[in-house]
Amino acid sequence: MFLQIVLLIAGLALVVFGADWLVEGASGIARRAGISEFVIGLTIVGFGTSCPELVVSLTGAFKGLADISIGNVVGSNIYNTLLILGVTSMIAPMAITRVNQTRDIPLVFGVTLLFILFGTFNSDISRLEGIMFLLIFAAYIWYCFKFTPRETDTETQEKQLKLWQAICLVLVGLGGLIGGGQLFVNSATAIAKMLGVSDKFIAITILALGTSLPELATCIVAAAKHKGQLALGNILGSNIFNILLIIGASAVVTPLSFASMNYVDLGVLMLSTILLFSSCFVAKKDVIDRVDASFMLLCQAAYMAWLFISL
Repeated sequence: MFLQIVLLIAGLALVVFGADWLVEGASGIARRAGISEFVIGLTIVGFGTSCPELVVSLTGAFKGLADISIGNVVGSNIYNTLLILGVTSMIAPMAITRVNQTRDIPLVFGVTLLFILFGTFNSDISRLEGIMFLLIFAAYIWYCFKFTPRETDTETQEKQLKLWQAICLVLVGLGGLIGGGQLFVNSATAIAKMLGVSDKFIAITILALGTSLPELATCIVAAAKHKGQLALGNILGSNIFNILLIIGASAVVTPLSFASMNYVDLGVLMLSTILLFSSCFVAKKDVIDRVDASFMLLCQAAYMAWLFISL
């Protein structure tokens, strides 16, 4: 037990330090390349923190376990929006740019709706639909790099990281996030089993938190460093990667059945996206404030309560 507690603490420490290094490195790359922090968060950080979901879903697809591929993405996107965005916006209200309002958030809404419609009306995500998702993903990433306005650096040269230093920080940070998250999950699961906790409880609590830990830690650190666009890019990027890239690639491997999906899970997924979308048009339209965050966290709490009740 003592060893597992030590490993748990070590995993959390790796996640925290990894998040800090990742944010610093990603910001350094953005400053050096003149690319917006949002795009860096959307691509490098979003992809990096989605690596655990990518591995889990592709492994499930290769083994013919569609439940794992679909459930992993549905659960991850719910946690990303309701829990992670909610917690981050409670720490520091998150600014929404005009581009976020007209391009990025509507895309998250659109692909989520498309994902649910494909799955519920066709009973699965076919290979053709998977290819469609991958094409939309490629077009969106190309569009972001091509048309997002470049940023002018306002920091002095002495404060800037060299490009190789920023890249190294990103790689080390991602390694710390993924390795620390895995260490946390393994040790927490071992402790829970020693205490006689059921497998279902472990899956809903520890494993769900563990797969979301990289995004959560990265966004909290970014918010604390007043890099809201990096945090928002990470969340939106992770959601877009999960549906377009991960589901798209998994469906190309094997069609993904929706047989195990229930309407509560899909309804909460759609509700989380609606709350994100509506934050652009109600009250303070240019910020996800603490009121928006409170609704998100309340919905997350209600969903968790339902999961526990339905065990």
